[in-house]
Amino acid sequence: MYKAAEKLIIVTAPSGAGKTSITTYLLNKYPRLSFSISAATRAPRSGETDGVHYHFINLESFRTKIEANEFIEWEMVYEGNYYGTLKSELKRIWDAGKIPVLDIDVKGAIHVQEQLGKNCLSIFIQPPSVDELKKRLESRGTESPENIATRVNKAGYEMSFSHQFNKIIVNKDLIEACTDTEKVILEFLGW
Repeated sequence: MYKAAEKLIIVTAPSGAGKTSITTYLLNKYPRLSFSISAATRAPRSGETDGVHYHFINLESFRTKIEANEFIEWEMVYEGNYYGTLKSELKRIWDAGKIPVLDIDVKGAIHVQEQLGKNCLSIFIQPPSVDELKKRLESRGTESPENIATRVNKAGYEMSFSHQFNKIIVNKDLIEACTDTEKVILEFLGW
């Protein structure tokens, strides 16, 4: 399915580590990069639009797509909530002459990396500490205390996989983390 020239960038991290902020920075600066819109079974949050932030689909449709092998990766990231990257989404971006940037969970990132090998650059954004991560999640004001506890507990587990990625960027300072990530990507793409 994948051609030698088709490159892909993965930015992964525990929730709250800054991967979405870093991804947004890169997408705004480099028009040849294109956000790969993930599919999700969860309900949209305030301000999220179907087909822009996620492809929001119901659980039955998601399972049908799994059975039809329509995902390059998928996971039940949190209990009852499935997320995945549709192969058709990557094809859409490649067909437009762009490079997909995936902002996905750690397990999904490992699956994509296994399939694309050297055509894939995987970057793990690591928070300076679990305590700092908890503060960031609390400051969002979008999660319940129970969800924050779940995400913080999961973060330690996800951080144990950081060595499996091409690069680790510690996000102590967002501007510095954006610049460090940008350098790694430019080197990978030969820009």
